[in-house]
Amino acid sequence: MSALHTVATRQLKRRLGARVDVSAAGCWAASFDSSKISFLPVAVITPRVEADIGLVLVLANKYRVPVTVRGRGTTLMGSAAPVRGGWVLDMLKLNRVVIDADAGMAHVGAGAVTADVQRAAATQGWFYPPDPSSKEYCTIGGNIACNAGGMHGGKYGVTRDFVIALRGFLPTGELVQWGTATKKFAAGFNLRDLWIGSEGLLGVVTGAVLKLIPQPAARWTLLTAFTDEVAALKAARVLFRARVQPAICEFLDRESVLCAERATGQTVFPGQAGRPVILLELAGTVSEVKDLQREVLAWARTQALAYRAARNRAEVEALWAVRRKCSGAMFELGDAKLNEDIVIPMRNYEKFAKFLARLKRDSQLPIPTFGHVADGNLHVNIMYHRANALETKAAEAAVQQLMKTVVAMGGAISGEHGIGLAKTPFLRLQHNPAQVKAMLAVKKALDPRGICNPGKMFSVVRIWKFPKLAIQLPWDHK
Repeated sequence: MSALHTVATRQLKRRLGARVDVSAAGCWAASFDSSKISFLPVAVITPRVEADIGLVLVLANKYRVPVTVRGRGTTLMGSAAPVRGGWVLDMLKLNRVVIDADAGMAHVGAGAVTADVQRAAATQGWFYPPDPSSKEYCTIGGNIACNAGGMHGGKYGVTRDFVIALRGFLPTGELVQWGTATKKFAAGFNLRDLWIGSEGLLGVVTGAVLKLIPQPAARWTLLTAFTDEVAALKAARVLFRARVQPAICEFLDRESVLCAERATGQTVFPGQAGRPVILLELAGTVSEVKDLQREVLAWARTQALAYRAARNRAEVEALWAVRRKCSGAMFELGDAKLNEDIVIPMRNYEKFAKFLARLKRDSQLPIPTFGHVADGNLHVNIMYHRANALETKAAEAAVQQLMKTVVAMGGAISGEHGIGLAKTPFLRLQHNPAQVKAMLAVKKALDPRGICNPGKMFSVVRIWKFPKLAIQLPWDHK
């Protein structure tokens, strides 16, 4: 901590009092996120009103104090880790949720928990579809920062598709609002979308107006099993080609299913243990779901090895238990995980499945894969043991090969987790020098002193593990 940072923190403490925590315990709790990458801040500030944030940023600019914004810290990419120290802004007190039932909009604070927004909307007959796996804990501000998605992304879209307006502060401490609570807005540049997915590098989101849609009147769930991964992904393309758009369509490969089966003690299909599966859910009006149900059953009869529809809510929950259990159950395959949320164009589904089979064979590592097949966002989990030098080296080589292949296939290195620290080494695989230069120019224009979430996305941070990648990659999955 520099002398200037000490002076700034004392001034902040005098102005905001108990809202500034400089205790060892408080700073330690805010030093890491779900990536387990840890850097100790100087202070943790918990704003009670928006004006607190403006004051923090003005002082941070004056004394060049790095500022990292934090919700619940569920990010897997190190996006909320204060890599340059400085101050952490804890947004959890800004958690209001107000539903405008007439307009179908939610007025929410950045610290509002995603599932709380969904529940509040549901009481008024509305539905907020974005549903990250951590929705019971993660916040709307964090969802906006990384443009979070979830299982409903294929039909309904991701966070960006539901943000009507944003409110917050530029890195200089100036209050701004991008858009209004109206269904149309064409007045000036669309800087709202520039903030979405910027991971806190371009400003601090304090609140948002979110679009809601009518709550589906009916749902229907089906689990299908296939001979192998290529057959499963090919069948998914057949379904989508028929213009069937499930609300949720999840793929689990054989390794993921086996892990889930061992964790639950149950076989998904008796006599078909360890088969890759596609689990889908239809949602909409009663008549719409009934019509689609006939089409989907006809598809299952011709494409799947076996299938089973849920007959009641209890059976629905039993089927979804397979999807929920698979990620945590993977740690029987290794005590460390490189979880990559890549996106593959639908035309390359089968080609990618064949690549994964080769990657498993060449690396000699388990690589269970599951994800949102309706939008191509797959979670590739490279499992290894931290203490095993050969496995660590193989994991490092595998993740590099994975990223190169994803980009070569026309895909994306991240679909919903963002870049943060963990994917910094791969950003320049996705973007050419001109594109990176343009992004850096925007950063410089809005944050001339570089105080907002510095060290992320563009800068490689060196940590003891994975020297070639220059960072310690995360192993946990929410």
